[in-house]
Amino acid sequence: MGYDAHFRVWRGDSDKGELQDYTVEVNEGEVVLDIIHRLQATQAPDLAVRWNCKAGKCGSCSAEVNGRPRLMCMTRMSTFAADEIVTVTPMRTFPVIRDLVTDVSFNYEKAREIPSFTPPADLKPGEYRMQQRDVERSQEFRKCIECFLCQNTCHVVRDHEENKNAFAGPRYLMRVAELEMHPLDVADRREMAQEEFGLGYCNITKCCTDVCPEHIKITDNALRSCLTWL
Repeated sequence: MGYDAHFRVWRGDSDKGELQDYTVEVNEGEVVLDIIHRLQATQAPDLAVRWNCKAGKCGSCSAEVNGRPRLMCMTRMSTFAADEIVTVTPMRTFPVIRDLVTDVSFNYEKAREIPSFTPPADLKPGEYRMQQRDVERSQEFRKCIECFLCQNTCHVVRDHEENKNAFAGPRYLMRVAELEMHPLDVADRREMAQEEFGLGYCNITKCCTDVCPEHIKITDNALRSCLTWL
């Protein structure tokens, strides 16, 4: 059975903005992204929101719903009481472009800084051989959809803008861990993880793990491994 919900959505740009209130129809089985689309169709055609697959696999529709970093397409309206105000705001860690869309280029810049997979020079494509246990060890990290919710919730950069130059964030420290676990990779990124990617800033609060929509154990399986290098 449908009902009218009270939504409070952040509207604005990089200069200024504010929360605006809307009353909008909600139907059974819908998610927050459905409601944002309904607002676009019926009340706020200029509402900016980034999305793509609506299946929890592209990572595009990241936002903060009632203060918690979430994928809007995976946040069911049944999570909230019918009389509860649902507040949707952009990811706080990244600069706002407009409304719910943020500039996440920080993440791509950090990704480019990590040396890529480097196999032994005497191995040709097709000659790579690995034990199944080595494949499985890093397979979990490859589930990452780059929604950047872990980056957004990490207080090292969320609460300290000045740390962004020195700290790559959990997503990219996880990438370093994945490459270092690869038995055929000959590059050594351990010193780089400490000196350039800010590994020592991590204090194992597990907030990144808590918000991961793919349920990757970022802290226990990646970051703790990295911290043994310190």
